[in-house]
Amino acid sequence: MAITAQDVKKLRTMTGAGMMDCKKALSEAEGDLEKAVEILRKKGQKLAAKRADRETTEGQVFVWSSDDNSKSVALAFACETEPVSVNEEFIALGQSLLDAAVAADAKTAEEVLALTVNGEAATELITALTAKMGEKMEISGYANVDGAAVAAYKHGSSIAVLIELSEAADEAVLEAGRNVGMQVAAMRPLALSADDVDPAVIAKEKEIGVERARQEGKPDHILERIAEGYVKKFLKENTLLEQAYVKEPSQSVKAYVGSVKSGMVVKSFNRVSTGK
Repeated sequence: MAITAQDVKKLRTMTGAGMMDCKKALSEAEGDLEKAVEILRKKGQKLAAKRADRETTEGQVFVWSSDDNSKSVALAFACETEPVSVNEEFIALGQSLLDAAVAADAKTAEEVLALTVNGEAATELITALTAKMGEKMEISGYANVDGAAVAAYKHGSSIAVLIELSEAADEAVLEAGRNVGMQVAAMRPLALSADDVDPAVIAKEKEIGVERARQEGKPDHILERIAEGYVKKFLKENTLLEQAYVKEPSQSVKAYVGSVKSGMVVKSFNRVSTGK
């Protein structure tokens, strides 16, 4: 059957696909719009699969916080290039994913992907936009945090950090949380404290310490002691509470937080990013 310009326009409006792709899909579907949509979706899925191994280092982070700042949700929606990251449709989809996640109280990125967003499956919306833009897109980071206070810090468009604090939210508590969030964004600690570091990581660092000491010609009987010092330094530099506070390096992050409000501690942190 003949494919009219109106049919092509309608399909483009429905799917966002290119004119020639719509025309080919309509021809293959013999003018059936629903079949044509399915054909385009299948092509989009193929495109998404082809780009599955591409790196997504650009994108946007989206953050929501409750009115009382006891809960925050952060979602990083990533793509391949900067022009796509500032595209209105890309940003709108990222915001819709966050809104749906907040409404459903999704706990993980996998739960977000299983949601229905604006009447369609989240995965299908991502696949359709991937097909239209020609770039891999994915949720590259997600966090949903509850606590006495949860401070949200956003670094540009690529990094968001959620800091859970032990005291109820007021401006001083939230400011301290945002300051610690800036620290996490910049310094990328491995864990909150030494107790939270994977023992395998510590064992590997100790091996490195022993080997470095041996190469420096240290006697065998003190290699273990030197390595323990190396590990201690590694943990101080790579665990948030023991790191030197960037705004006042003479004190640790733990000491800074305690100075803002007596007894206050950081309970957890989450860093989500587009790959940066």
